[in-house]
Amino acid sequence: MEKTHLDESPRGKQLQAFNRLLDIMEELREKCPWDKKQTIESLRHLTIEETYELSDAIIRNDMSEIKKEIGDIMLHMVFYSKIASEQKSFDIADVLNSLCEKLIFRHPHIYGDTVANTEEDVKKNWEQLKLKEGNKSVLGGVPSSLPALVKAMRIQEKARGAGFDWDERAQVWEKVQEELAEFETEFNVAEQASINQEKATGEFGDLLFSLINFARFIDVNPEEALERTNLKFIDRFQYLETEAAKDGKKLQHMTLTEMDYYWNKAKKR
Repeated sequence: MEKTHLDESPRGKQLQAFNRLLDIMEELREKCPWDKKQTIESLRHLTIEETYELSDAIIRNDMSEIKKEIGDIMLHMVFYSKIASEQKSFDIADVLNSLCEKLIFRHPHIYGDTVANTEEDVKKNWEQLKLKEGNKSVLGGVPSSLPALVKAMRIQEKARGAGFDWDERAQVWEKVQEELAEFETEFNVAEQASINQEKATGEFGDLLFSLINFARFIDVNPEEALERTNLKFIDRFQYLETEAAKDGKKLQHMTLTEMDYYWNKAKKR
C-alpha cells in the first residue's frame, strides 16, 4: 500500500495533532463507559476546575503544567462540541468558523478600513462592535458568576473601553484615600465602637474597588498580585509549622511572639 503523504510543516503537524484528538474523542465517546455518560452539564464543574488549574500553573510560570492544562481544557472544548453534534446543535467546525467570523468582524482595523493605532483604540472599537451585535450594555458581557475581584477588573476595563475612566493616576489614588477615610469612619477604627455591619461592608467594597482601579492604572493585575501573596503566605506559614515541629513545638501551644520568631525566619530565607 502506498504511504499517505504527511505534511511535516509546523501547520501540518498542528492539523494532524488536532485531527488525532478528534479521532480519539470519537472513539472514547463510542467505547468508554465514563465518556459515554457525560453531558454538557456534567462537564461544567470539571471545566471550571481545569481553568483554575491552568491559572495556578500560569502564576507559577510552570510551562510544563501550562501545556498540560491547556490540553485538558482543549479536550473539554472538543468534548462539548462532540456532545452538541450528537444533539444536532453544532459541531467543532461550527464553533471554529463562528469564532473566526467574530474575530474578523471585531478587527476591522485589520480586515477592514477602520483605523486603530493604539491598544485603547482597539478596545473602544471592540466594545462598540459588541453593542452592534446586540449587547444592550457595555457591561452585559461580564459573566455574573465571575469571582468578585476578577469581575471588578472586567467591569472597569469595559467601562474604560467606553470612555468612562479617570484621566490621571493621581485622581485614582485620591479616590482610594477618600474611600479609605469613609471606611474608617464607618468602622470606627480609633474608638472600636459598635459597627454598622452593612455600611462597613459597603464601604469596604468601595475601597477594594478603588484599589483594583488604581492597580489597573499602574499595570498591576490585582488578582495575580493577591494570588502571589496567598502563595507567599502559605509558603511562610508552612515553614513556621515545619520549623516549630522540629523544635518540638505545637502551634496551638505557642504565643504569637514565638510564632513571629519563625515567621521572621521564613521571611529572611
